[in-house]
Amino acid sequence: MRTVSKRALIKMIGLSAMSVAVLTACGKKEEAAAPAPAPAAAAPAAGKLKIGYVYVSPIGDGGWTFQHELGRKAIQEKFGDKIETSMVESVPESADAERVMRDMAGQGNKLIFATSFGYQEFVQKVAGDLKDVNFEHATGYKTADNVAVYDTKTFEGAYLAGIVAGAMTKTRTVGVVASVPIPEVVRNINSFVLGAQSIDPSIKAKVVWVNEWFAPPKESEAATSLINGGVDVMYQNTNSPAVLKTAEERGVRAFGKDGDMSAFAPKAHLGSAVIDWTPYYTKVVEDKLAGKWQTGNFWWGVKEGAIDLKKIADDVPQEIKDKVAKARDGMKDGSFAVWTGPIKDNTGKELLAAGAKADDAFLRGINFYVNGIEGTVPGAK
Repeated sequence: MRTVSKRALIKMIGLSAMSVAVLTACGKKEEAAAPAPAPAAAAPAAGKLKIGYVYVSPIGDGGWTFQHELGRKAIQEKFGDKIETSMVESVPESADAERVMRDMAGQGNKLIFATSFGYQEFVQKVAGDLKDVNFEHATGYKTADNVAVYDTKTFEGAYLAGIVAGAMTKTRTVGVVASVPIPEVVRNINSFVLGAQSIDPSIKAKVVWVNEWFAPPKESEAATSLINGGVDVMYQNTNSPAVLKTAEERGVRAFGKDGDMSAFAPKAHLGSAVIDWTPYYTKVVEDKLAGKWQTGNFWWGVKEGAIDLKKIADDVPQEIKDKVAKARDGMKDGSFAVWTGPIKDNTGKELLAAGAKADDAFLRGINFYVNGIEGTVPGAK
């Protein structure tokens, strides 16, 4: 997100026209300075597992990459001298990613986490050549014998934020600053709006796309556009605190994304949808150390402690906080699913009949806006 992220009919078999547009968009990010190679290190002690992390943006002090870094530090502390971790930040979604991963493998890393959607083809290429290295790709959809993909159900956090937004908007118009139009992001936008409409079905929503994961100036411009269009509560699927800061300057409200962003805009902040990668990273490292690493597609959410809405503002009514808690509890025990019908798209077409629950195939292929959102998803037919 992202900081990035992210994150699909493109996650299913075959590529749709939208998928092609997505991959093209990811390749059009602003050029970043070539990342430095992973820092050289002395040969590890016998039996020590070396683990590398590839980050798409600066670590900073909040957001997508920052949360991955917290996860890296957590496993280093937990496993101590059994492992040795390293990371390279600000790696573009380009051939630089391939170079960095090959360099990491050359330094003895046998487990590599590639933490952005746009790394996918480079992971596949490197993994095909380096069969003795296990790769974990965040938000991707392509696996291999030595490649697993993993993600967080960020849409659950978006829905919880939407509940709060629905209660706090005065204009009954909420907005989202969106990054790259892949199903993960579109799913989050829709889930946020569904959460808001669970409080007030008449709520409308606007979306502005910046086509980058991390672009603070563009994020700020997008937030300003939404505010000028009547939005008074904003969510984001970008990863700097720019949206929150802009909200504070303009006297409206907003949410943090991926990490706790409350400190950046204490007056504007309504809550932060915080990802915790530590549970997943802990499992993967335990499996690798035990010789039980396995490929697959892993998608963890509130139930596994991977996502939650935190630091809800003091002025949010207690009854709304109780609604958030009830939805959270339902996600944990399986009694509540965000995508439960009746749900229509913004053309009036029924997508889920009353009582029907979306399966993973449906969720991973979302390329439409739900009822109440203006416009169409870029690249969608």
